[in-house]
Amino acid sequence: MNSDKYPVKNEQDILNQLREIAESVMYAAEGGTIEQVLERIAHVSRGLVRARYAALGVPDGRGGLRYFKVSGITQEQVRQIPHLPVGRGLLGVIMRDREVVRLERISDDPRSVGFPPGHPPMQSMLGVPIQAGTQLLGTLYLCDREDGLPFDERDQWLIETMAGYAALAIAGAQLSEQQARLSKLEERQRIGMELHDGVIQSLYAVGMHLDLMRYAGNVRSEDLGEIIGQLNQVIEDIRRYILNLRATRVGTISDCFREMLGRLYIPSNLQVEINAPDEPPPFAESTFAGICQIANEAISNAVRHAEATCIVISTLYDQHRFQITITDDGKGFDLEAARANSGLGLRNMEYRARLYGGHVTIQTEPGQGTTLTITVPVNTL
Repeated sequence: MNSDKYPVKNEQDILNQLREIAESVMYAAEGGTIEQVLERIAHVSRGLVRARYAALGVPDGRGGLRYFKVSGITQEQVRQIPHLPVGRGLLGVIMRDREVVRLERISDDPRSVGFPPGHPPMQSMLGVPIQAGTQLLGTLYLCDREDGLPFDERDQWLIETMAGYAALAIAGAQLSEQQARLSKLEERQRIGMELHDGVIQSLYAVGMHLDLMRYAGNVRSEDLGEIIGQLNQVIEDIRRYILNLRATRVGTISDCFREMLGRLYIPSNLQVEINAPDEPPPFAESTFAGICQIANEAISNAVRHAEATCIVISTLYDQHRFQITITDDGKGFDLEAARANSGLGLRNMEYRARLYGGHVTIQTEPGQGTTLTITVPVNTL
């Protein structure tokens, strides 16, 4: 989304708000039910533009709504409404025409069909479609600013941006549902690792970028556009996972690492060196893509946690084995304590390496930096 599309008066404030949204999306990706995620997005959206009411609807593909979550309306008020929206009137315009609707007075628009009995009175409206590419995933709409003023172009920019995050959450929910239908535990673990190793690392990188910009205090409009572009790419990645359309673009060994680093936010005080040949890997593309995900997790961990000034990525291979070594000069850590309290990342790396007949070794001590080596046999693949 182009950050110059709408006027922005206070870019630092916008960055803070985007960071708040990013944190809520990280929560959505890491846990909680889809209904909790949608409810939280509706609530955050309402706060962004200081609206009295917000709602997020997800279509069921049969003309109705599978989920409908609101913010600003009590449960008692919800019980007074005889039915959920049915897609007529202005909500139908958003869903059918994929059109943004911003109105000072809802009743003045000839497309409005009014509210059902028991519905709280609402005057102004801002509604946007939630899309991933050309696929409609839902609608996000808000009514009545708390200050009584109509929604403006800045509000529209914020809510259109928020719709991108909502697409990410909904796509993740669809992935979870697909995952629940899988009969094999290994396949469920594989999809979970794809999300953690790929998408969540990208979200962490964007969050870090926002954090650093916030504290630096040097904010430009083009920076907002770059960050939103990164988020849109993450959304597209999740959509490809769901539809099993994620293409394996491995290229050469060095290409793999360059693409990987391009998706991370590398601080200006961190030097990353790649010592890898510009030639094809000795594996099938799908196999090498999985091996690269192990490296991606290790590199992302070093960037985010090691407090290093230099990271060196090296490869070594012959007809029997292939090795990737990631070395940093950071603060190191207590390996035994880390294994005792291991998070998903370390388990994912070790599990994925075993899938390919290999293993991961880690050499580290507090204050001594870290060397992580991924070893996978070549002749058995």
